[in-house]
Amino acid sequence: MRPGAPQAPFLTGAIRYAAGMNERDTNFFRPLWIRVLVTGIVAVWFVLEAVLSHDQLWMGITAVGVVYCVWNFFLRFPRNVPAEAPAAASAPPAEEPPKQP
Repeated sequence: MRPGAPQAPFLTGAIRYAAGMNERDTNFFRPLWIRVLVTGIVAVWFVLEAVLSHDQLWMGITAVGVVYCVWNFFLRFPRNVPAEAPAAASAPPAEEPPKQP
């Protein structure tokens, strides 16, 4: 597996990694504790809906939210940040410009 690749294989078509998460969102959710916290909050909400209110609409919405969090934050999230190559590291600067014939 190449570095920075998601743990689960990509889907083809309209549904792609993190359903359109941009780089800013990906950087926000990079720390594991944030992903665990968000998933835990949605899971607790689902349990409260299932135990206390028995409202099938909100039970369904929160169940989809839990599945979405687990899929995107743990199964599809890239393991490590792709390394950024320095721009000037490709070639050393020339001492004098090349001569034209």
